[in-house]
Amino acid sequence: MSGINVEVAYFDVLIIGAGISGIGAAFHLQRDCPTKSYAILEGRNALGGTWDLFRYPGIRSDSDMYTLGYSFKPWQEQKAIADGPAILRYLEETADENHIREKIRFQHQVRSASWSTETACWTVQAECGEARERITYLCNFLFLCGGYYRYAAGYTPDFPGIDRFPGQVIHPQHWPDDIDYRNKKVVVIGSGATAVTLVPELAKTAAHVTMLQRSPTYMLSRPSEDALANRLRRILPAKLAYGLIRWRNVLLTMFVFSRSKKSPERMKRYLINQVRKRLGPDYDVETHFTPPYGPWDQRLCLVPDDDFFDAIKRGTASIVTDHIDTFTPEGIQLKSGQVLAADLVITATGLALEVFNGIAVCVDGKAVEPAETFMYRGMMYNDVPNLATSFGYTNASWTLRADLTSTYVCRLLNHMDKTATRQCTPRLNDPAMKETAWFNLSSGYVRRAAGKLPRQGDKDPWIAPQNYLRDIKNLKFGRVDDGTMEFSNPRGASPAAIVPAKTVPSTTVPAASGRAGG
Repeated sequence: MSGINVEVAYFDVLIIGAGISGIGAAFHLQRDCPTKSYAILEGRNALGGTWDLFRYPGIRSDSDMYTLGYSFKPWQEQKAIADGPAILRYLEETADENHIREKIRFQHQVRSASWSTETACWTVQAECGEARERITYLCNFLFLCGGYYRYAAGYTPDFPGIDRFPGQVIHPQHWPDDIDYRNKKVVVIGSGATAVTLVPELAKTAAHVTMLQRSPTYMLSRPSEDALANRLRRILPAKLAYGLIRWRNVLLTMFVFSRSKKSPERMKRYLINQVRKRLGPDYDVETHFTPPYGPWDQRLCLVPDDDFFDAIKRGTASIVTDHIDTFTPEGIQLKSGQVLAADLVITATGLALEVFNGIAVCVDGKAVEPAETFMYRGMMYNDVPNLATSFGYTNASWTLRADLTSTYVCRLLNHMDKTATRQCTPRLNDPAMKETAWFNLSSGYVRRAAGKLPRQGDKDPWIAPQNYLRDIKNLKFGRVDDGTMEFSNPRGASPAAIVPAKTVPSTTVPAASGRAGG
């Protein structure tokens, strides 16, 4: 890296985001690449990502913690379907036990990243602190672990007449601390995981909660506690018990997904019949719980301990399947003419997808447009060197793939050291490859962002198989020099001209004290 003479900090690796992916990535780097220097740039003032950002009542995982948890840290609490505060504690423990928190630079909102082949280096620009002071970092490898949605705001449709409604309208992504829904008529718009979580929790004290959906969602009920897992933890070492239950749940999830795709009508009947058993033969399951699509064309909604169904049976919650015509001073008028009276409306209407964590990326002066790229192994992009994105599964727990992605990134870094190269670049040299969609879901948030998303091919390594066993084979044991990944830029210069990592400018915001999340 001769010729560089700048007063900024250099790290071998910069991790963007201190949520579940970023903390996991840091652990893998420390374990598998112990000589590499790294830092985590986190835009918010706390670690935890999703599990600190979302504060709505009842916030919980939609996956079991034996697979949502890290491979290296056993989940040891009683509930397998955990609430948000418990998951946040788990992430904080992981960060503190492994001295990761001290590597996090909070209130660093990364705005741009520019790669130079000449120096084999990313120049990363961030806005720091409340004053948004510009600060520059340099790194050889950039690992984007900030998730797939925009943190600043969720998605809310442009509802007609909403200015006439005198009550509060809230998106769950930014839940106010002072909201009081006791004894109020609440309408929750949406039928996804957030709505299914909110409804039974709000129904405990609200006058009534109505879930207003355009179309139904498949729901699957299961206990929040895993009885077998809790028994095994009493008689086996924690790590062994955790590993056994983790693999059981992985294989069970894969089985359900496979059956859903191979025998969709059969799985559809099973899921709908399970709902009918819980709500009784007189409930209109055909209208409210029979989606027009096949199982796993969109994610299934998890219902722990039947809480959603119990709220409906008690009469404290109900479902209306219809379309919104307009908001009124009284509430919401539907296309059918029915008016839903409301004091409070919650728009559980989804996320806004964001590629590259909202960062403007360029390579050798040319802007990278995500929609013009193909994804390599579901984590890198053709002709974009030394950059990876941590992205989980759409049909299983996020962390399963995040763990494997971090493993693969460490293997790349170690291979570059072994071959004395500074650059690894996926090259697409297959003109016969067909284009396919990156996401295999038909959910609204995917359709809205379809024109902005990277593309996927129809064969390895340009396809993310959404299959944990295949990914273990490819990412953990497959060759990194596979003929598609190009290793170049021989190491001939020392980065000594760059200020070492420990001399970070004084404008860097220190790690937040007190309660952390992120």
